[in-house]
Parts: sequence; C-alpha cells; structure tokens
Amino acid sequence: MSTSPHAAPTPAAPERHDSSAPAGRRRAPWLLTLVLSLSGTLVALQQTLVVPLLPDFPKILGVSPEDASWLVTATLLTAAVATPIVSKLADMFGKKLMMLVCLGVMIAGSVVAAVGVGFAWVIVGRALQGFSASLIPVGISIMRDELPPKKVGGAVALMSATLGIGGALGLPLAGVIYDNLGWQSLFWVTGAAGVAMFAAILSSIPESRVKTPGRFDLPGALLLSAALVALLLAVTKGGTWGWGSPAVLGLFLAAAALLAVWFPYELRIGAPMVDLRTSARRPVLLTNIASVLVGFSMFANLLLASQQLQFPTATGYGFGLTVLEAGLVMVPSGLVMAVFAPVSGAMINRLGGRLTLIIGAAVLAVSYVFRVFFSGSVLEVAIGATLVSIGTAIAYAPMPTLIMGSVPVTETASANGLNALLRAVGTSASSAAVAAFLSTVVVHRGGVAFPSADAFHDVYWMAAAAALGAIAVVWFVPKPAPTTVHAAREGGDVVVRGILRTGAGAPATRGLVTVLTLDGTPMDWARIDTEGRFSVAVPEAGQYLAVATAPGWAPSAQVVRLEPETPHELLLGEEQALHGVVHDAAGAAVRGAVVSVVGWEGAFEGTARTDDDGRYRLLLPPAGRYVVSLLDPATERAQARKVHIETRSQQLDWVTG
Repeated sequence: MSTSPHAAPTPAAPERHDSSAPAGRRRAPWLLTLVLSLSGTLVALQQTLVVPLLPDFPKILGVSPEDASWLVTATLLTAAVATPIVSKLADMFGKKLMMLVCLGVMIAGSVVAAVGVGFAWVIVGRALQGFSASLIPVGISIMRDELPPKKVGGAVALMSATLGIGGALGLPLAGVIYDNLGWQSLFWVTGAAGVAMFAAILSSIPESRVKTPGRFDLPGALLLSAALVALLLAVTKGGTWGWGSPAVLGLFLAAAALLAVWFPYELRIGAPMVDLRTSARRPVLLTNIASVLVGFSMFANLLLASQQLQFPTATGYGFGLTVLEAGLVMVPSGLVMAVFAPVSGAMINRLGGRLTLIIGAAVLAVSYVFRVFFSGSVLEVAIGATLVSIGTAIAYAPMPTLIMGSVPVTETASANGLNALLRAVGTSASSAAVAAFLSTVVVHRGGVAFPSADAFHDVYWMAAAAALGAIAVVWFVPKPAPTTVHAAREGGDVVVRGILRTGAGAPATRGLVTVLTLDGTPMDWARIDTEGRFSVAVPEAGQYLAVATAPGWAPSAQVVRLEPETPHELLLGEEQALHGVVHDAAGAAVRGAVVSVVGWEGAFEGTARTDDDGRYRLLLPPAGRYVVSLLDPATERAQARKVHIETRSQQLDWVTG
C-alpha cells in the first residue's frame, strides 16, 4: 500500500479492458445480451417441455401419476440446491466457467433422460437438467460486468423475461415435438440446444476479471442444501401426501432445524456460503421478500390459464382445447415479456428500480382483478394472461439491479443466486396453494370432480393480494434506489485484495472497507472476513480513497494506490473506549476500583478495574444512554452516573470518598 497527498485523480471514464479477448477486440453489447438471454430461454424451455405431457407419462413410463410428478419435482430440487452453490462458485472462480459447467451437466442430463432405460434414468436426467437454473443469475451478473451502465437495465429486463418467453413457447412446442417425434425427442431437442448454447457462450462471452478465490464454505452449502430439499419437498408434496401427514410435518421440522443451525454458523465463519449481514441490508432484504411475493403472484397465472383452456366445456368455464391449442393461446403472454423488456429497462433508468418494481406489482394486482371478472371467453383469458405477463416483466426486471446496487461487486452472482432461489420458493408456494384451492373447492360433472369457478376466483384474489403485499414491502426500500450498480462498470473491473488491521496491528475481525475515486465517486465496498481480509473491484489500477471502519476502533480514510497483484494493508485508527482516572479526595490514584457499564434497559455491557495509576479502559459500547457505576473496593462505597455515549472515545473521571 502506498499513500500520496498529491495523487492524480482517477479518470472518470477509463477505457474498458477485456482480458479474455484478443487485443483491440470487444464484445458487441447486443451479441452478449442475445447469447445470455437465449441461455435463459433454454432454462425455461427445458423446465416447461415435460409439463404438458405429465398426464401421458404414467402410461409411457409405466408409473403412477404421483410418481410421474417427480419429473418436475426432481428438477425443482436440484435447481434450488445448485443455484446458490453455482452462483457462489461463479464469484470465486469465474462466471463464464460456471455457465459452461452448468450447460455441460444439463446436456448430460438430456442425454441420460433420452437414452436411459426406465423411469429412474429419466428422473436422474431431469435432476441433472435442474443445474441449468443457475444460468440466469450468473448471466445477469455477467451483464453487470461487461455491459455499459445504460444498457444493463434493458439487458437484465430481457434476461428476466426469458422465463416467460421460454415457458410460453414450451407449451405448444411440447405438443408438436411429442406428436411427431416421440417423447424422447423432448430431451434430444433440449440437449441439442444446450450444445449450441455451450458453443455460443464459449466463443462469445468473455470471462469476468471479477473473481475472489478463497475457501468454499462446504458445511454451509451442505446445511443449506439439506434445508432447501426438506422445505421444497414438503411444499411440493404436501397436497399429495397430506399437509398433516408425518412425512410432511417431519420435513418442515427438519428444514426449520437445519436453518436454525445454518444461520448462526454462517454468521460465525469468515467466508460464508451466503453473506447474511449483507443480505440483511434493507434494500436487499426487502427486495428478496418482494421477489417471493411476486413469484407467488405471477405463477398462479401460468398454472390456471392453461388448465382453464383445457378443461371441458361441461365445467361451465372450461373451453376444451387440446394441449397444443392451449399452448398457442398462451404464446402472446410469453412473447409480450420480450416486448416489454426494453420498456422495463427504460423505466429502471428513468424512474429507478424501486418505483419500477412498485408499478410492475400494481399491474399484476390489477390484472388479476381483471381475470376475476373477465374469463368468459378464450380471448378474455388470453388478454388476462397477457396483462399478468406485462406486470411480471416490469416487476422482475428491477429486482437484480436493486440487489446488485446494494451488494459488493465481488458478490453479485451469489446475491443474484439467492434472489433467484427465493423467487423459486415463491413459485413453489404458489403451486402448492393453487393445488390446495383447486382440490378443495370442486364441482362434479359426469362423475368427475373439477375445480369450481369460485376456486379460480379465490386464487386470482390471492395472487392479487400477494402483488399488493409486494408493493407494501418495496415501499420501504430506501429512496432513492440505485438505478445503476457501480460507476466502475464503464471501465471494466479488476479485483484488488487486502487486509484491514486494527490500530494495534492485529487483523480486524469485523468491519467494512469502501473504495471511492478521488472525486468522491463510489467504486465498491466489502465486508471483511474474520481474518481481516477483503476484496474490492475497481476499474483499473490507480489512486483511490479507501475508507475503513470496524466496531471498537476509530475509522480511517487514506489515499492508496490499488494494484491487482499487490496485497494491500489498511490501518484503522486508535481503539475507541470509555476511559478515565479514579482518584480519592486527596488526589491519590485508586487501585482496583470497579467500573461497570449497564444499558438504559438493564443490559450489562462491560466491567474494568483500575490499574496502579487509577486508570481504566472499557471497549466502547454502541452509542446510546447508559448507567456507569464505580465501586471502591477499600470502602465498598459505590456511585453511578447517567452517561450518553457517542461513537468516539470518551473520558469519564471519578473521585471517591
């Protein structure tokens, strides 16, 4: 680390460097956006293709309908487990690398499902396909790393919309492929598409320079994976096994117990699987809660619209369409998400992520109210589904930008992975709730039980309430919400590493490091681990202002020259303490006097004894009102004072007698 009081300012818009491309060659933003968005479409496509054929798979594979549902459940479970793990590994070892790994696993799963003999092999193949879900959060973080700031919003909006696009195309495409080429061809098609996408990413996507290698939190990953499997298995199978069954209740209890162990473990270790302190920041926490609610709301549309279109006309509200016909009716609702992607991007740039998300959730709520009163024709169902898709496109687009604007640059993939996981939790909860409503509020036609129209309306109201709940949550996201992630994006990023030391020279165990340009533009920030280490991303090597803070120590600010290959040391100020001198009425030092600090509501904060010179020193508690007491051991006389402690060292002297 070097310091200079007369350092030259860092250029405001340095030239972008692409370390993975030949000299003088840059990736066109449109090409990068197209390739990454197509990877997202592939994810949705391979997840959706088997759904229309679920009624046929029991006969095809010789299993029960309950067993056939594992074709969806297996993919859901592996996607939930893989997404946070792969996203964390992407931050550590490279985003492009992990996208290629996920595509390789997905391709292998497609081949296994297509050529495997028997139901078990198809389940294994579908489970491997679930790894592809990680492509979306990792792809979004690549967009942040590689695209100019003004293009990130629209690109992220398009990437978020691919779930709807692929889902809408998958419904009719499944019928066409199955009728003409057989069920195995569903997996050959996704496998071939995966190979093409692998080649496109290999040739068109640069590897990000934003990497933070370190120790992977294997125990944290295993605990989280087990908790997620237990939770999602209970949610997805609750309707079939019975919500009060021992199996489902046991899974819920297991998930709660595992999370109860996982949370304190993640807070204790230096390099956690999920940075819970960063995730607890208000913009991140509230955006993630809203993601669950929006995911819950939007998924009801996908589940109900296709069912209503295919139910027989004898129900009084169904239209008796085939799988292919129903899929074609739903195509506009998927394609409109692509149309609204640039609109959503423009709204993010102009209005900010917070307001854009509120508008999207409001459109969702209004759309479901429309669906309650206008579902009497195929056209009305198509219009209602399209309106819901518009709201989904607007609401989903700003979520990653809100997340990335509030986390360190070096953690964007893992933060997006957590957000994607929580959206999946919302859609899974929606699926369970829809199944519960449709199975309990029924009518009988020809001896067959069908959900009643009231059941559909109940779900629409529930989805509208979830969207309104998202608005209420996002309302409390701090204003103004960030519309761009970090100014440093314009010049690319390099990662610099260092260690934060206390004023005594030992590594700090808690604290934050923020890096700014010399004109005050924020570049990045990092939370140190338990050994004082940190990593931050900056546009290029040069002079920056580093601001460091940690509990119990005076903050520091210093101009440093940051180099990607050079370890840096930052030093905090002096220890912050409550200190003073205790002496008697004659002015002599009192040795062994006990000074104690108690919070205003009675909580004990600390105790110290005076030395031979009558001096004492206590670690400074958080700012606030306290009662400080003094006990003279010789006379056993005590006294107390009300003290307002601030965020800097404070002297409090005493006289006994």
